[in-house]
Amino acid sequence: MKDRIVEILQYTLKKGSGEEFHQIMREVSVPLHVKNGIDVVAYGKSLHDADSYYLIRAFESEEQMKSVLDDFYASAGWRSGPREAIISRIELSLKSVLSLPQSGIDGLR
Repeated sequence: MKDRIVEILQYTLKKGSGEEFHQIMREVSVPLHVKNGIDVVAYGKSLHDADSYYLIRAFESEEQMKSVLDDFYASAGWRSGPREAIISRIELSLKSVLSLPQSGIDGLR
């Protein structure tokens, strides 16, 4: 089986906003991702700090990742939906992209 592309986003949130951020992710953003065909592997608050957050997404290829995310972030659902509530709570964002076998991705779920 071919490896998949995994994107790991790590956010440092504005102090005290972790719980609200998680609620927005759980109730609005992640369902919107799923509706748009994005494989959300895992997401949540870091165990070490309630204002640190992670979002892990998987894609078939780097090209598919770019295409799907470009479409997602240009969509009305994102732009008029959770975009501002999410962006306004992020102080710092880090992104890593790697290739993993499906078994590794399943282990992160």
